[in-house]
Amino acid sequence: MSEPYNVLFLCTGNSARSILAEAILKRVGAGKFRAYSAGSHPKGEVHPYALQLLKTLNHDTSFARSKDWQEFAAAGAPEMNFVFTVCDNAANEACPVWPGQPMTAHWGVPDPAAVDGTDAEKHLAFAEAYRMLNNRISIFVSLPMNTIDKLALQKRLDEIGRDLPKAG
Repeated sequence: MSEPYNVLFLCTGNSARSILAEAILKRVGAGKFRAYSAGSHPKGEVHPYALQLLKTLNHDTSFARSKDWQEFAAAGAPEMNFVFTVCDNAANEACPVWPGQPMTAHWGVPDPAAVDGTDAEKHLAFAEAYRMLNNRISIFVSLPMNTIDKLALQKRLDEIGRDLPKAG
């Protein structure tokens, strides 16, 4: 493989889950993958708890901005190899036509920004979303991209989104 694979994470607001996923893939997939995120109805800013968590975990957050998914469907945008929805709303919306016909899957994660409660409960929700995304992305980057056929790869991508393998 000469070029890294381009991966787009989609959510409605592009303020929490898709941003977390982008940061995780930037770290664990460095060199093999390029990570992007966007939203169908971007909030226009990244959730402060998402930024705080990423900074606490020593992620570079300079990339983090809430952007519209049309940015990646426009002429001149990077051609995506994979597009993953990380929220149920985005999975049910009509997506743009992505140039290059990327492989897609739904990896739904509960919205940490929707949690009501104490600051501690809200921070815990963001940490749990991060954990779920980190597990899924870690499995994804370990897949044998160069040797697995497209049908088997699609099956694995769908499985990653349904549930995580049990330990043991």
